Amino acid sequence: MPVRLVVAAGAALLFASTSLTHAQQASAPAAIPSAAPTPAPAPASAPAAVAASTEAGDGKVAYYGRKFAGRMTANGERFNPNALTMAHKTLPFGTLVKVTNPKNKRSVVVRVNDRGPTTPGLVGDLSLAAAKKLHMVKSGVIEAKLEVVGKGRSGTEAHKSKKA
Repeated sequence: MPVRLVVAAGAALLFASTSLTHAQQASAPAAIPSAAPTPAPAPASAPAAVAASTEAGDGKVAYYGRKFAGRMTANGERFNPNALTMAHKTLPFGTLVKVTNPKNKRSVVVRVNDRGPTTPGLVGDLSLAAAKKLHMVKSGVIEAKLEVVGKGRSGTEAHKSKKA
């Protein structure tokens, strides 16, 4: 019995304090500004910030070859090793990126159509066609400079226009 009495007393006390708080808020004048700070606007998301700059991040890139041909990419199109495309972790689909091999000064413009790479230490995965243009097929991985040069159509947009 004493436990029920304590629980009932606690519930009554909680109810009374809640009612008192609501009554105080209702009777407070509306003209007094609250002391709570105004929330700051949310910062821009990382992908949008990266896409706005021309720097897409320098680092190591690899390529993925024919064994992935026909598999779906993250944007919904099928991977074509003969297309000039790449996977990037944050850049929006359709972003055009100039990839430069600093050792031989060769460059290629590719379109982001996939997410990745999943291998630690890489900033991008290129299609076989792009790797050939950069003369990196033999080495497999190179240090590269990535620069955003524009916004192309994403694969899903291109897909829709072909159907129409």
